Amino acid sequence: MTPRAAALLGAGALTLPLWPAPWLGVLVMSGVVLALTVLDWRLAVPPDAVEASRDGDRAVRLGDTATVSVWLHNTSGRPLRGLVRDAWVPSAGARFDFPGAPKVRVEPGARVELPSRLTPTRRGDRPALRLTLRSYGPLGLAFRQRRERPPTPPWTLRVLPRFESRRHLPEKLARLRVIDGTEVARGRGQGTEFDTLREYVIGDDVRSVDWRASARRADVLVRTWRPERDRRVVCVLDTGRTSAVRVGDEPRLDAAIDAALLLAALAARAGDRVDLLAVDDAVRVALTGGAQSTLLARMVDVLAPLQPTLVETDFELVAGEILRRERRRSVVVLFTALEPGALGEGLLPVLPRLATRHRVIVASVHDPVLTDLTTRSPETVQDAYATAAAWRALGDRDRVRAALARHGVTVVDAPADRLAPMVTDTYLRLKALGQL
Repeated sequence: MTPRAAALLGAGALTLPLWPAPWLGVLVMSGVVLALTVLDWRLAVPPDAVEASRDGDRAVRLGDTATVSVWLHNTSGRPLRGLVRDAWVPSAGARFDFPGAPKVRVEPGARVELPSRLTPTRRGDRPALRLTLRSYGPLGLAFRQRRERPPTPPWTLRVLPRFESRRHLPEKLARLRVIDGTEVARGRGQGTEFDTLREYVIGDDVRSVDWRASARRADVLVRTWRPERDRRVVCVLDTGRTSAVRVGDEPRLDAAIDAALLLAALAARAGDRVDLLAVDDAVRVALTGGAQSTLLARMVDVLAPLQPTLVETDFELVAGEILRRERRRSVVVLFTALEPGALGEGLLPVLPRLATRHRVIVASVHDPVLTDLTTRSPETVQDAYATAAAWRALGDRDRVRAALARHGVTVVDAPADRLAPMVTDTYLRLKALGQL
């Protein structure tokens, strides 16, 4: 029964003083309302006579809006008057977007579209939980209800990484073309592959002078170089407990994913092969680089559902996987946190093996809260303790950075919004210097 039936009973109760016997009035009134309710329930369209299906977007980038529609097909001979509830996980940000929602009316044999707008607040797979249909009778005194769990057919919206750093890609590609010599010049004296000879001009590195060729030409000639192509770039994402720390509004892992995508897009354009690993106490993602045209789409798809794991990262496993998979000398970019506990006990013992075979770059997100705490004037004892703790944390980071540098590791420590461009700047600088 519905609240309308209860209201009808209440209205009938006002007529009890007019009856010769109150019990007779209650009996008659209840019987009439019950009969009308049963009749109304029988006239309501059976929910099983309504076919439900879905259509719409399967993927959306974090921050954008997707549309997923529920289609209702009334196969009965009576009009459907009802309510529809399309339940998603809260982080999907779903809301109905049709007139009169959530009320719906479907004529016999007709199909109607009930679109939902979804603006997810988290990356990953956001599933639809259940679809509930409530069918009312023509008097609105009773209803029938059906709840589908999971919905028919099952539907999951994949929320892709935001990838805000893609706005930096045109500027990085322009710098890459300068380094490669396809736009401005041939990058005098840089790189590791011989390109051509040309006449010496003031400012050239004298170490690039080709004395034998100069003797034959009776002129001073210098060698020009171009950066090597077909290098291997390995992006390693630490998905352990330190990647779950929130820096700003998002976990540290999201900033690392953003930087890895920008680096992969740039390195692929440079003709380098890009591999991807995501590791904590197990290998979560292992992607081997393929065609340049599909690499970025594949990376975005496999990284979308990746979430931090609250375990300690096994850097012995990380080093072993890199050494096993990458036989040739490669550029290994490790996205992790500059924490003395995690790196001092885990990474530093295995770093000599790794740095001997590969060029290692450690990229870390710098938490601006630490810097803010060191610049404040403490007003209470708690503030003084917080400031002292911040100074100690920054000192520990400096010691870790110095220990990594002693092994020839390049460290990039930047805020979340600057990590991606700084990592690519480091890659371009090493490429220009021929140190990859």
